Amino acid sequence: MHAYRTHNCGELRASHVGETVRLSGWIHRKRDHGGVLFVDLRDHYGITQIVAKANSEPLKILDGLRVESVVTITGVVVGRGSEAANPNLATGEIELSADVVVVQSSAEELPLPVAGEAEYPEDTRLRYRFLDLRRERIHANIVLRSQVISSIRRRMTDQGFTEFQTPILTASSPEGARDYLVPSRVHPGKFYALPQAPQMFKQLLMVAGFDRYFQIAPCFRDEDARADRSPGEFYQLDFEMSYVTQEDVFQAIEPVLAGVFEEFASGRSVTPAGSFPRIPYRESMLKYGNDKPDLRNPILISDVSKHFEGSGFGLFANIVAGGGVVRAIPAPNTADKSRRFFDEMNEWARSEGHAGLGYITQKGGELGGPIAKNHGEEATRKLIAELGLGPDDGIFFAAGKELQAAKLAGFARTRTAELLDLIDKDRFEFCWIVDFPMFEYDEDAKKVDFSHNPFSMPQGELGALETKDPLDILAYQYDIVCNGVELSSGAIRNHRPDIMYKAFEIAGYSKEDVDKNFSGMINAFKFGAPPHGGSAPGIDRIVMLLAGEPNIREVVLFPMNQRAEDLMMGAPSEVSAKQLRELHIRLVEPAGAAKKDPAKVVAPG
Repeated sequence: MHAYRTHNCGELRASHVGETVRLSGWIHRKRDHGGVLFVDLRDHYGITQIVAKANSEPLKILDGLRVESVVTITGVVVGRGSEAANPNLATGEIELSADVVVVQSSAEELPLPVAGEAEYPEDTRLRYRFLDLRRERIHANIVLRSQVISSIRRRMTDQGFTEFQTPILTASSPEGARDYLVPSRVHPGKFYALPQAPQMFKQLLMVAGFDRYFQIAPCFRDEDARADRSPGEFYQLDFEMSYVTQEDVFQAIEPVLAGVFEEFASGRSVTPAGSFPRIPYRESMLKYGNDKPDLRNPILISDVSKHFEGSGFGLFANIVAGGGVVRAIPAPNTADKSRRFFDEMNEWARSEGHAGLGYITQKGGELGGPIAKNHGEEATRKLIAELGLGPDDGIFFAAGKELQAAKLAGFARTRTAELLDLIDKDRFEFCWIVDFPMFEYDEDAKKVDFSHNPFSMPQGELGALETKDPLDILAYQYDIVCNGVELSSGAIRNHRPDIMYKAFEIAGYSKEDVDKNFSGMINAFKFGAPPHGGSAPGIDRIVMLLAGEPNIREVVLFPMNQRAEDLMMGAPSEVSAKQLRELHIRLVEPAGAAKKDPAKVVAPG
C-alpha cells in the first residue's frame, strides 16, 4: 500500500465499500456525536467523511489535533445508507472507518478559518494567502483559471496559431504606463525594463515570417490597482497575425473566446461566435456613456440637446447655448418609486464629483419634477415621445461639456439598471468597439497626441494623414468587451515606416525621436514587413467574469494588495549595501522620509 494514499479524498464511491484504503489530507471539520468523532478530510480533489469509533486510538489522535492539521488515515470504506448519505458531496454515499491515523503535520491556531466563506480583512487574507487558497471558492477559482488557460491554448492551436515566448528583460519604452526597471550589473547606469506587453516583439515575429503567434504572456506595469486590474503584473492571451484585415482578426478570435466562455459558462448564455456586435466608438460614447458597454443593460442614452435650445429650463438652455450637451437616461417603470429615489440619484451624482442629475418623473403620464414644469408640458411630451418612453417611465438628465456629460450619463445608466434590477446576470454579452479616433487634443499639453495605440494603421493610411484634420482620422483599432469589462485592445498595425513617421510627426515627434525610441521596430519595417494585426485579451479578466467575481484578486494565485505590496513574501523589500554596490546604485531617500540604517540602504560611490 502506498505510504500516503491509495485514493484521493474525492474518489471513493459506494463501489469501494468493504475495501481497505488510505487517504491523506487536511482536517477540514470535526464533529463529536456522543463519543463518536466525525472528521471531514479534505484534499485538492474533494472531501471524505472519516468516522473514529468511541474510545479508539484514532479518536484520541484526531480529537487532539486542530483543524488544518495534515493526517494519513487507513481504514475500511463503509456505506452510509440512504438516510445518512450526503447528496452535496461526491463521496456522500460512503465514509471511512479509521483504523490507523498518522499525523504528518499538526496545525497551530489559524489566523483565518478555511471552512466556510466568512469575510476576512484583505490584508489578513493576502498575508496568509496559502491558507486563503485552501478555501473552497478561491481554490475552485484557481483551478478554473488553469482549465481556462488550457482551453485557450488548445483553441488557439486549433486555429493555426503557434506559441512562442518573448523576452522578459527588454528595453524601456516612453509610451504607455510606467515601466518596472531592472538595473544591469554589467552595464553600470543602464536598466532593463520588464515588458508592459510583448507588443514590439510580436510584431517583429510577424516581420520574421512566423505568420500566426500567440502566448499566455506575463505583463508588468507600475500602475495603481483597480477591481479589474492587478498592480504589478497580469497575464494576457497575446496574439498576432500576418496578412490580415480587421475582419480576419475578429473571425479568428471570436470562436476562441466564445468557445471558452461556452465551455465554462455553467448554463449562462454566450454571444455566439460570428455575431459579436461592432459598435463605433462615438456611438458607444453616446448610447452607453463609455467605450466598454454592458449590453445586458437595456437602457440607452440619447442626446436631447436640441430639445433644450431656448428652453424655459434655463440651466440646460444655457449649457446648450455654451456648446454643452444634455443626455437623457431613461428610468423605466419607476411610477412606483418615490421622489426620494430620484433625489438620491442626484445626491449620488454629486457625491461622485459631478454637478448632479436632473430628472423628470411620470406616473400614468402625469409629469413631475422642476425640469418638466419649467420646460413646459408640450415640449416635455414631445421629448418623451421622441425617446419612445411609456407613461410610467422616468428620465434622468446629465448636462455639461460633452465628455463630462457622457461620463455621468454612463455611470447613471449603470446605477439606474442596478437599482431597478434590469441586468440579466445569466448572460455573457460580447461586442467589439471599433473606429477609435487616431488622435485627440491634449488640453494640458495643448497639442495633438495619440488617443489609443501609436502603432495602429490609420484608416486611409498616408493619404488621410496628409489631407485630413488629425482629429477626424479614425484608426483600425478595436477593443473587445464582455459585460462591461474591457478584455483587450487591439489593432491592425502600422507596418510602413513612411506612415509611421508621419503619424508620429502629427503627434509632435521627430523622425529622430522615432528612430531612437522605437529603433528595433522601425528598422525591421525597412526590410519588408507584412500587413499584420492582433490583440491581447486579459486572462485574469476572463477568469474573473467566468467565476462571477467582482475583484480580480479572487482569481490570481498570489496577488498584491492595493499598494502593490506582497504581504506574504514581504515585497518590495530593502536590499543590502553589497547588492547595491554590485549594481552601482546609490539610494536617494524621498524628502521627509524617516532615516534608515545607512549600512542597509546606501552603497558607497
